[in-house]
Amino acid sequence: MPSAVVSPPPAASPLALLRQLEWRVRHAVENVLSGEYRSAFRGRGMEFDQVVKYEFGDDVRDIDWNVTARLGEPYRKKFTEEREVTLLLVFEDSPSLHFGSGAQSKREALLELAGLVMLLGAVNRDRVGFVHASPAGNLIREPVRGRGQIMHAAATLLARPAPAPTDGPAELPWRFLARAAPKHSILIWLGDFPPQARGGKGTPQPEGWAVLQRRYQTMGFRVDDPWERTLPAGESFAAYDPVAGRLVTLEGSAAERAAHAAWVQEREAAWQALFPDAMSRLVVGTDQNRLDALVRFFHARMKSGSR
Repeated sequence: MPSAVVSPPPAASPLALLRQLEWRVRHAVENVLSGEYRSAFRGRGMEFDQVVKYEFGDDVRDIDWNVTARLGEPYRKKFTEEREVTLLLVFEDSPSLHFGSGAQSKREALLELAGLVMLLGAVNRDRVGFVHASPAGNLIREPVRGRGQIMHAAATLLARPAPAPTDGPAELPWRFLARAAPKHSILIWLGDFPPQARGGKGTPQPEGWAVLQRRYQTMGFRVDDPWERTLPAGESFAAYDPVAGRLVTLEGSAAERAAHAAWVQEREAAWQALFPDAMSRLVVGTDQNRLDALVRFFHARMKSGSR
């Protein structure tokens, strides 16, 4: 009877792990991504300059409809590009991230994904900061520039203690996040995103989320275990439930599989409601290469012209 258990912590220290990942990140930036990382992350991350007359070929999304209605002819907003990108990672730590049917738990994979993003920012000379939200409290590191400072911040995040199953959900500091970084910064929310934890009554958006989406470029990064996508074949199997803190035996009945399918559908609906633009959300499996997934994500964003 197969079972999913919590993976043991990695033997290497967080800083040693980051140094192992750094050369892969540098290779990806220099040989695979080149300028695509900056183009994909910048999007419409620009400062407003002035309103000018709309000309054929201009982006219709820049039209200022208030000025256009007042003057009777089309005008658009003109932007000037910011000189640097600011990345703010919000890591929502929850007991459910302990789940893992393979060699690595969802939490370990998600922390690795967060570390890779922070290293990408360091290589590209961006400002990078993070908020670690857990049931025990929040740790905040303001965005900084420079390899050494970002490496230290990333190592601090990777070394944060995992919440216990009895700790309950994390409380994200939404009001603080609205002023935690400059306007047009990139806010990446990393978490498990269970459907029942987003306000209830079919409303997945937390209070103030609309304000954050207007202020920042918001993206969501999630890690899935293979068993979450498809229940394993067989008549019965056991899985460790980190939220309940116990081993659960599933019989593989039609009712259990129907309930699982309904959960997957509900979760995806909540996920897409938070991040309507397909190019603003990334889902990676614990059995997939996280850096390869990031490279594909940046390629897709650049090609789509997503803003």
